[in-house]
Amino acid sequence: MTPMSSTTDPVAVHPRPDGPPVYGPPPWEPAQPDRVTRFIQRKWRESPIWVAPAAMLVCMAGAVGYTLATSPTEANAGATPSCLLKYTTGFICPGCGGTRAAWYLLHGDVPAAARHHALFVFVVPFLLYMYVAWAGRRLFGWRLPQLDLSPGVIGAFIAVWGVFSVLRNLPWAPFTAFYV
Repeated sequence: MTPMSSTTDPVAVHPRPDGPPVYGPPPWEPAQPDRVTRFIQRKWRESPIWVAPAAMLVCMAGAVGYTLATSPTEANAGATPSCLLKYTTGFICPGCGGTRAAWYLLHGDVPAAARHHALFVFVVPFLLYMYVAWAGRRLFGWRLPQLDLSPGVIGAFIAVWGVFSVLRNLPWAPFTAFYV
């Protein structure tokens, strides 16, 4: 009796990353990353641990600086909309009013910020906490509780955001209160 090779052996065990082992030949071919992905992964492994939190902080500072420098609340009524969706269709996009809400938040006027984009005002504290918890753990080893958002919670938030986006485009009361 001759020994069988592992590729034809019906009892060969192949580990699966997402479940129980598979018996028999592997049912998948492992994906090979492309050159760009390999380059980014190599740079990520070689970079100091502080680079990612610092890059995120620079991006957030740039957004805050842009918001403060442009003063989005001073646009006149006849100005062309800067949002491509609003410019081409006349509809208010899901993020419309977010920059103005950020401007009001930066100036401490929470009611005015909520008037321009209530969901943005609701989400900002969570996003800031998630950044602090992630950066604190990465840089200093802090053990702040992480916000683990399940797919259901994320889906519910996206659904609420979608309904909010539709309601703010309806042209009759009480939905005209959502128009900004």
